[in-house]
Amino acid sequence: MGVRFAVTGGREGWIRMLLTAVGVGLGVALLLLTTAIPNALAVRDQRNEARQDFTYGPHRAKAANTLVISHADTTYHGKDVRGRLVEPEGPRAPLAPGLSTYPAPGEMVVSPALKDLLGSGEGKLLRERLPYRIAGTISESGLVGSQELAYYAGATNLASRIDTYRTARITEFGRPDTSSSTDPMDPVLILLVLVVFAVLLMPVAVFIATAVRFGGERRDRRLAALRLVGSDSRMTRRIAAGEALAGALVGLVFGTAFFLLGRELAGSVEIVGISVFPSYLNPSPALAALVAIAVPAAAVLVTLFALRGVVIEPLGVVRTAKPTRRRLWWRLLLPLGGLACLTPMVGQGRNNGNFNEYLVIGGVLLLLVGVTALLPWVVEAVVARLGRGGIAWQLAVRRLQLNSGTAARMVNGIAVAVAGAIAMQMLFAGVEGDYTRSTAKDTDRVQMQVSLPQGVPFLPAAEKFATTEGVRKAVSLGSTDLGDGRFGPGKGPDNTVGLTVGTCASLRAVADLPACRDGDVFTVTGGDRDADVTKLARPGRTLHLDASNGTGGGPDVVWTVPGDLKRGRALDGLTGIKESRVLMTPAAMSQRMSATLTGSVYLSMDMSAPDASEHVRNTAARIDPLANAIVWSATERSQRFTSIRTGTFAGAICVLALIGASLLVSQLEQLRERRKLLSSLVAFGTRRRTLSMSVLWQTAIPIALGLLLASAVGLTLGAVLLKMVGATVGVDWPSVLSLTGAGAAVVLTVTALSLPPLVRMMRPEGLRTE
Repeated sequence: MGVRFAVTGGREGWIRMLLTAVGVGLGVALLLLTTAIPNALAVRDQRNEARQDFTYGPHRAKAANTLVISHADTTYHGKDVRGRLVEPEGPRAPLAPGLSTYPAPGEMVVSPALKDLLGSGEGKLLRERLPYRIAGTISESGLVGSQELAYYAGATNLASRIDTYRTARITEFGRPDTSSSTDPMDPVLILLVLVVFAVLLMPVAVFIATAVRFGGERRDRRLAALRLVGSDSRMTRRIAAGEALAGALVGLVFGTAFFLLGRELAGSVEIVGISVFPSYLNPSPALAALVAIAVPAAAVLVTLFALRGVVIEPLGVVRTAKPTRRRLWWRLLLPLGGLACLTPMVGQGRNNGNFNEYLVIGGVLLLLVGVTALLPWVVEAVVARLGRGGIAWQLAVRRLQLNSGTAARMVNGIAVAVAGAIAMQMLFAGVEGDYTRSTAKDTDRVQMQVSLPQGVPFLPAAEKFATTEGVRKAVSLGSTDLGDGRFGPGKGPDNTVGLTVGTCASLRAVADLPACRDGDVFTVTGGDRDADVTKLARPGRTLHLDASNGTGGGPDVVWTVPGDLKRGRALDGLTGIKESRVLMTPAAMSQRMSATLTGSVYLSMDMSAPDASEHVRNTAARIDPLANAIVWSATERSQRFTSIRTGTFAGAICVLALIGASLLVSQLEQLRERRKLLSSLVAFGTRRRTLSMSVLWQTAIPIALGLLLASAVGLTLGAVLLKMVGATVGVDWPSVLSLTGAGAAVVLTVTALSLPPLVRMMRPEGLRTE
């Protein structure tokens, strides 16, 4: 009977069920998206592994089934561009995933996103860097995401450039079995993942619980009419549960439709650098079935729970009389229970095994549920003490005093989201130092470095970079190793020392030198490996240069230490290493020796110049397509930690979008229920501006209280989590204020969007009835 009332209740019933279905549907869509995330991540990993192009092991000889492939990755406007130069050496050369054939020399096959970028005005500088004709596109099987920038370009003579860094000869694609060397997951990172899932999913559950209670006051009045015609109280509650069940079931349909729509749109968006193809987002059947069962069951349980304090009699609903005060004691048990779950793990850190996942999830959920339980009591206790003020203020306060529960329910979701976000931010900030290390690079002197392949002339490169837009100064150095034996397969030299070649001005960046002119050779001491320099660099001794380029082969290039060696003192180098070595000016070395050097150009930049780093990368690509230009930073962060943090921000954006949409639906539902009241006030002469301000105050007061409570709970949860991982408890107040401000901004935006419907409802014609 309840289901029939929901479906055949006329326009009012349909609107009520539609609002409930939309609210539930938004939550269901996000839950389905969450169940699809593990599969999406797994597919991304599989696609990435399937196209791995370095085979670890002995270097292969040319054959009919070999392919020479070089890494030519670059970065453009902060986005990574995956580049590969390819040269098939036979008819059975392995074909890269996503390709039907390899491009000819001078041509390239690109991803759809890269094709769009190169065809737009924004890709002008990148087109200069990739001087190849587009001959096709990479299919989905060769990409990890729909917005990935990637290309394969045809090349020649790559075999002469095989090394251990950029170029390899392979017979198949795919990562070799490295399971034995896989590092176990850090317990603190596991804790981060558990907390992230609990914090991101909790607001979704709160919104679903709120959505099934839309239209509560009108529903109770209808139930009173049923009592008048003979329904008893238990039957009445079952009918109410049936109505909620109908809305939840339609919400499942809406949620599925929203998810399928969002799934198709997912291919055209990128969130925090992550993109997927629609085919990736396939929910786990078991988890999808759990959502399908849990949402209707929750709708029924929430409805029965909501009716426990409402007396529905044949002559009306006993709720507008003075309500009983909400009890505080049982509401405090929830956060206290959460603290009790987490407290045994305080001080455990990462050295005492994994955290108990059930206690972690249970503790976090209880603390966040505590927000939803405490907020109605807080709102009721505060608004009961609010008094005189303007007409808009009095209208708002009186409405909150009569029914503070509805206002608190509307704010519950945002409060839970903010509390969880504050705790996550504290935890991330507290452990960030453990996953961030100093690079020791002198970023005041150098902002970019360009690494050149072995044998590429590095001294002329400095001149080209010096004239590049945005470059103030270029220092070019070449390096290799000197040894007392030949470099190559087998034993190799017993002792080695570094050799650095450059102009006198460039060498002074790494050592304190006496008078210097081209042709001089120096032994530099005062850093690491003084003994090796003293032992090897003796006048008249013959030393061998490392010409193997990491391949274990190469010619035997020798050098005889001259008798007129000069001495210098090592300085903290550009890379932060103070190393004893042999320094040499260009005129002191032969042509064969120069071919063994690997060059690096260190650039002092004017980073305020427009696209300075992009101009440098373009110059590097013109010098050699395999040159690698990187921007220096003082620190670098763990890849796993960065991935978790990136995923968290992507999830938080989705949750905030859900919060905004659900709040708007909730606000419209409340305005619809008060339409006749608003029309009556306008008919009596109340100004529309006054009513609009009263609606704003009705939103602002609960949200202010909710954000204060969320901040308190979030800070408490964050402090406990930091104690668990053994980190120092500290509060990043700017982050806390920004998160609470974001929550307030979402609510104010929703309120602003609800003003046009409010104005339409504030008409005397709203009093008409049939």
